[in-house]
Amino acid sequence: MAQAVDIKWLSEPEDHDYPAAESYLCLLYDEAIAKQHVAKLRHAPVSAFKAKDIFRASGLSLLGISNTHVEKDQHKIRAGHALSPLLLLRDAAHGKVIIADGYHRLCAIYSYDEDAVIPCKIA
Repeated sequence: MAQAVDIKWLSEPEDHDYPAAESYLCLLYDEAIAKQHVAKLRHAPVSAFKAKDIFRASGLSLLGISNTHVEKDQHKIRAGHALSPLLLLRDAAHGKVIIADGYHRLCAIYSYDEDAVIPCKIA
């Protein structure tokens, strides 16, 4: 793991995170269902989970630090910029968590601290 850094967070996801989540969710669900999930995410309270637990629940692999989006988020972390909370969706049918928005942020954070507690909205 890289050296310890203080990761700063916004209190709420940024406005552009919701359309990004909807775009991704439209690949998994029809548009009407994707919109319903995003509406639930907009109204969900912010909670928090450890980076390693989000990865385990999602079943996704960690992107390497050579990924340009991960690199960009690592730069934001080092520069002290606040990051947007993740948008997560519980997929009970498959026993997984879908990272609707924030996968690259999660990978960037994990490279510093797998035990980092990450603010998320989950529906």
